[in-house]
Amino acid sequence: MTRVIHDSGDGVQKEALDLVSSDVNFPKGHFPDYRIGPNNQIIDPEETHEAVPLKEIVAKETAQLLEQHRRLSVRDLKEKFEKGLSGASKLSEEAKRREAASLDRQVLLKKLRDVLDTLRGRVAGRNRDDAEEAISLVEALAVQLTQREGELIYEKAEVKKLANFLKQATEDARKVAEEERALALAEIEKARAAIEKVEKALQVHDSASSSREKEEIEELKKEVREARRIKMLHQPSKVMDMEFELKALRTLISEKTQLCNQLKKELAMIKRLEEDSSDLFELEGSDTLGSQLHIIPRVDGAPNIANCPIQWYRVISGGTRELISGATKFTYAPEPFDVGRLLQAEMVLNADKIIVQTDGPIENAAGLERYVDSLMKRMDIEFNVVVTQMNGKDYSSNSVHVFHIGKLRIKLRKGWSTKARESYSTTMKLCGSRGGGNAAARAVFWQARKGLSYTLAFETDRDRNAAIMIARKFALNCNVALTGPGDQGT
Repeated sequence: MTRVIHDSGDGVQKEALDLVSSDVNFPKGHFPDYRIGPNNQIIDPEETHEAVPLKEIVAKETAQLLEQHRRLSVRDLKEKFEKGLSGASKLSEEAKRREAASLDRQVLLKKLRDVLDTLRGRVAGRNRDDAEEAISLVEALAVQLTQREGELIYEKAEVKKLANFLKQATEDARKVAEEERALALAEIEKARAAIEKVEKALQVHDSASSSREKEEIEELKKEVREARRIKMLHQPSKVMDMEFELKALRTLISEKTQLCNQLKKELAMIKRLEEDSSDLFELEGSDTLGSQLHIIPRVDGAPNIANCPIQWYRVISGGTRELISGATKFTYAPEPFDVGRLLQAEMVLNADKIIVQTDGPIENAAGLERYVDSLMKRMDIEFNVVVTQMNGKDYSSNSVHVFHIGKLRIKLRKGWSTKARESYSTTMKLCGSRGGGNAAARAVFWQARKGLSYTLAFETDRDRNAAIMIARKFALNCNVALTGPGDQGT
């Protein structure tokens, strides 16, 4: 039979209890002897006085806790949490040592049981019963050790929970301390800003008061001077009469000087006109295709040429001039036929001819050749235009038309309605608009046939110049020189 000795178990349990509760100091060796009184009140039999009501106890403890909470600062909480964390780490290390010791005991008990099993097989009789009894004792110890290991695991888990809780609490306390520090710094900065504002306000007030005082002093000085002047006026003297005469003389001299300077300028202008009147005017605008040239005075006071006859010319190689028919305005927009040539404007002023010309030959617009090449690759070359004049008269409608340039003919249509469609011939004329105006750089003159002509306004100057160049190339393929009225074909 297997016998279990309970004394050994009590000794192990007592030893384990001592190990677990080594840091605990119980005031008594047994549980306190309380009893429940009326209204679920706890009564201690050792107390001789009457039991205090539970509500008063709870109120008193609540007041103590609130007072203690008010006394504790964030730093004290942090220190307490750190102390608790260090205690938890100590308990964790002690639990690890106990776990290692328990493992060693399990190994020793297993070895002892193996030895007893071997001994039981070799002996007989009473010695065998003693061996079996020893084996049962070892098994009981193993069971107790297993229970103790479970308790240790549970205690270890609790210690870990406590350590994690204390660590989190420490972190929270640190965060609260940092937040409080940040709030305190913010309050300090606000206070500094308020102090600076007050100082600035005081400085502004002081400066304003000082400026007001200065202004008042200046006003007083002005009043004193005005009073003195009035006093002197009421008491005239010879000195004052002389001063008035001097002022009048100075004013007269300044007027005569201004008149003399004006006469000198007029004389110089007249001499300049007699010597060379061409220096009085110049051409304003860029010498490139797509720009607009204007005749403007170079100096102030130049004679008025509003009613003077004007004629534009293009200078061909060798100095020969070619008249541009219809170009008789102050403004002229160069067209592709003018590229590489000088442009001149001749005015007749008081029976004298005044000639102004561009600084250099007209240059082609940047990227115009590439644009023309890309358009000629299309099947249909069309441009959106607006008809401004028809047969020299203003056109009433401002609707958008389509100007179609083909390889054999040119067509003008509005929607499905065709306004004009003519093949290339010697009677067809196409050139830039020569009637002046702000939109001359975007306008063309097209004579479809004799008795039918249009002035068309394109969307851009590039479209206008590209249309003229493409139409002239297609007309040249048909052995037709497409030029403007009065121009000589090349």
